Amino acid sequence: RMKILVTGATGFLGTRLVEFLLNLHHEVIVLDSFWTGPESSLELFKTRTDCKPHKHDVIDPFPDIQVDQIYHLACSASPKRFTEDPLKILRTCFEGTRNALDLAQRLRARILIASTSGKPNMTFPRPQTYWGNVSPYGPRACYDEGKRAAEALAYAYQKQHSTEVRIARIFNTYGPGMRPDDGRVIPNFIVAAFGESHMRVTGDSMKLTRSFQYVTDCVTSLVRLMGSNVRTPVNIGNDEETRIWDLAHIVAGKVARTGRPMVAIEEAEAPPDDPVQIRPDLTFARTKLGVENTVSLDEGLELTVEWFRSHLTDPEGQLAC
Repeated sequence: RMKILVTGATGFLGTRLVEFLLNLHHEVIVLDSFWTGPESSLELFKTRTDCKPHKHDVIDPFPDIQVDQIYHLACSASPKRFTEDPLKILRTCFEGTRNALDLAQRLRARILIASTSGKPNMTFPRPQTYWGNVSPYGPRACYDEGKRAAEALAYAYQKQHSTEVRIARIFNTYGPGMRPDDGRVIPNFIVAAFGESHMRVTGDSMKLTRSFQYVTDCVTSLVRLMGSNVRTPVNIGNDEETRIWDLAHIVAGKVARTGRPMVAIEEAEAPPDDPVQIRPDLTFARTKLGVENTVSLDEGLELTVEWFRSHLTDPEGQLAC
C-alpha cells in the first residue's frame, strides 16, 4: 500500500484515477483548486479514511506532505478555459509542474506528468518521437506551449536531479463525468442532442477525425506507465480513427433512442489552430506497457450518453449533481 498524491483530482480524469487507486487499496491525497471541478466531485470519497482532500492551487508551493508517488494532472484541457484565463493555464503548466517536480525531488518520489497530444501533426499516425508543430501565438498556445514547457521541465529535473519522471501524452479521452460545458466534442454533441439543438461539426466534415479512448482505459494505462521503467514520453490513447461527422450521427442516434427527437447536423467554421487529424501511434505503449483498450467507442458512447441522460436536468446543460 502506497501514499499517492493526485493533483487536479476533481477533474474528469482525476476523479476516475482517484477511484481506481482507492480500489487498489492505496491512500490518496487529493490536491485541487476546484477551478474546473466542483468540490462535490469528491463526495464519494469524503467518508473514506484513505482519501484526504486539500483545497490548494498548484501554482503555490505545495504543503508539507509525505507521499510515495505523484500523479500531476492539474490543468484544464477544456478549450473554453484556454480563452477564459490563458495566463492561469500557462502558470499551471509551468509553475504548477515545477512545484510538483520540486516535491518529487525532495521526497525522492516518482512522478507522472500528464502531457498532451494537442500538437498539430505533420506525421500520421503520431509517434511519441514527434516534436510538435504548435502556434505560440493563438488561442491554444497557452495549453500547447505550456505542456511543451512542462515536458522540458520534466526532462531537466530528470537529468539534473535524477528525478523519477514518467510522461503521459494523453489523447482524446471521454466518458461519464465530463462537464456539459467542457467544450470538447463528445459532451458538446451529447448536450446539443439532449437540448434538441443542431450539432455543429467545426471544420471539413469529410476530413476532420479524432481517436477516442474511454476513461477507464486511460486510467489503466496511466497506472501501468507509473509502474514501468519507461522514462521517455508515451502516447496514451486509442488508435481507432473516427470521422467527427460520423461521430455526430452516432451520438444523435443514441440520444434519439432515449426518446428525444433526432437533431440536425451542420458544418461550421473551424476554430483557429484546430488540427484536422489526431491519431496516436501506440506501438511503443503496447510493447513497453502491454496495454490494450477494452472499451469500444460504441460501448463507451452508450455509457456516456446514459450518464448524461440521468444527470442533465434541463436542455441548457445543467447537471443534477
